[in-house]
Amino acid sequence: MSGSDMIFLARCLLVVAAVRLGLTLLSYNRVRSLVTRLDTRQCASMGELRRVAWGVAAAARFVPYATCLTQALSGQYILARQGNESTIRIGIKRGTGELRAHAWLVSDNHIVLGGSIDGFAHLVDHGSR
Repeated sequence: MSGSDMIFLARCLLVVAAVRLGLTLLSYNRVRSLVTRLDTRQCASMGELRRVAWGVAAAARFVPYATCLTQALSGQYILARQGNESTIRIGIKRGTGELRAHAWLVSDNHIVLGGSIDGFAHLVDHGSR
């Protein structure tokens, strides 16, 4: 791993931990408003999206209870710091007897974090702004 990758991973770890703590102490809407304060005007390149996906997913392994929502908010914050737009998509599992929610990070119609949306019903999108 290069030095810049290590620094980026450390930054991702700090963001994921801060978002996880924020979701523990504050409401989702409050954390989302803090994340989306940054001005975003462009779409990220595929390379940037892959790097954010790698960094956040790797960092989440070290943060207890870093759920899909924690990861999506963290990725959105990192992309927004670079001026890149993204959307958090929230859905529920279809066709099961239990209510199961999931969150994805989407940028320019590309799923960055959260995996496949198959089998989930779309509920709401929360954009960068």
